[in-house]
Amino acid sequence: MAAFQHNNFVEDDFSQPVMDPREAAKLIAKQRQEMIAGELSRLDADEYLDDILEHLHQLEEELLPDANLIDMQREIQWYMRPYLIDFIVEAHQAFSLLPETLFLAVNLLDRYCSKRVVYKQHYQLVGCASLLIAAKYGDKKDRVPQISELNNMCCGLYDAGMFTQMEAHVLNTLDWMIGFPTVDVFHQLQIAEHCDNKQVENLAGYISEIALYHRDFVSTKPSVMARASLALSRAVLGLPEVMEPEWDDGDNTVRLALSQALHQPSATLSRKYTQGHYDNVATILKEFLAQQVAIARRAAQPPTPPA
Repeated sequence: MAAFQHNNFVEDDFSQPVMDPREAAKLIAKQRQEMIAGELSRLDADEYLDDILEHLHQLEEELLPDANLIDMQREIQWYMRPYLIDFIVEAHQAFSLLPETLFLAVNLLDRYCSKRVVYKQHYQLVGCASLLIAAKYGDKKDRVPQISELNNMCCGLYDAGMFTQMEAHVLNTLDWMIGFPTVDVFHQLQIAEHCDNKQVENLAGYISEIALYHRDFVSTKPSVMARASLALSRAVLGLPEVMEPEWDDGDNTVRLALSQALHQPSATLSRKYTQGHYDNVATILKEFLAQQVAIARRAAQPPTPPA
């Protein structure tokens, strides 16, 4: 076996290339700036939290859709709504858009239908335009759906020009007032305050999306929906109830109505929340509701008479 000579032995160099001192100094300075900026942002958020919340509550009052006005539509009927929401949910999931994009898209759809007459053949087109606007407003640029992709999902029912025209018409009708504090925003605020876990968050999101299918919740404030859905989520998961200072009789009414809407969720939505990264909360909710039905049946049965 050949012996290695010390002066001929060369080790493989796995070390990182030496950084230029100036570049290293720039990197350190940048990291310090980011740390300082993050701390200042946190301090500002604490200082202005009350003002931020007041602004959010004002916006949700001003930009809330009116279900009574949608009632006046001649061709659009409420039985059509679940089919359109299913389509929007599937498109939202296909493009991996942010949760708030879904809620914002439905808000834009309902606000438009509160202001304009919508023909039956254009209902899906309005939904697509609302999703496009919501994605462009708050989502990642590389995830915003292309018109051709949405048109394929619509089976080529519309042409590209119709999508563009409807998008502009929705924006002009709403006076370009796009931003809206969705239920997801209030979820995050309340979850951070009460230190809820991810499972509570996922189940509350599932419950809030179930509400999108129903006329009864079109004019419900997102902050109220967030409190009611989180309260139901904690109850289903067997967690202690949290006393909210803003809780009132209106919240109790929404929570009761929401609990009654959970028994027949959309199959599309149920499949979405059966996935592992959503903690399979659709199955958890289904099993919980089945247990409640069984308990109610046993309570309703008359006692066995003594022999």
